[in-house]
Amino acid sequence: MIKGKQIVDAFISASNNINNLRTDVDALNVFPVPDGDTGTNMSMTIGAAARELKHLPEDVTVTEVFDKAASALLRGARGNSGVILSLIFRGIAKGAKGAEYFTSEVIVNALKNGKESAYNAVMNPTEGTILTVAREVADAAVAAEGDIREVLKSAVNKGNKTLLKTPEMLPALKAAGVVDAGGQGWMFVLEGALAFLESGAIIEKNATEEEK
Repeated sequence: MIKGKQIVDAFISASNNINNLRTDVDALNVFPVPDGDTGTNMSMTIGAAARELKHLPEDVTVTEVFDKAASALLRGARGNSGVILSLIFRGIAKGAKGAEYFTSEVIVNALKNGKESAYNAVMNPTEGTILTVAREVADAAVAAEGDIREVLKSAVNKGNKTLLKTPEMLPALKAAGVVDAGGQGWMFVLEGALAFLESGAIIEKNATEEEK
């Protein structure tokens, strides 16, 4: 059973992880437009939410954390990938609605709703993208057993396996020899959160060139 403050720390860890790896994601960005900014946009989007969550009180509930995060992500969304990320978290907030603590049942509902929110917002969903990865992550969570950490670990493992298959689903990815950038970004977010839940330590944020 995870408290709201722990979710805040997991969220910050997730934000720091994709911030640190954003250029790796940028380098994968060939679909739908090869503009090399998917990682940067996803990092800036979730970073906007992480900054707001830092000000929440110690006794904040899980519902309050995700409601705050979803709102901040929507306002801070950058680019198509940032919008999709904000939609996933809007669904996650819906799935966690009413929860004081984060349990295995809540994370399953959250990931399912996150996947559905993203799919429902796209008129013609393309497989081999972040949507596919989000769906497989959610499906794996549904099938998993154990505590919240074990459920999320199973979901992350399935997501990474699915990510490796994205070049077979999208010719543009196969031609470039890369996996989907948005899907990779989503996995870095989830891996950052899982790292905190397993170790209790927030991944440190690397300073950008502007911050050095």
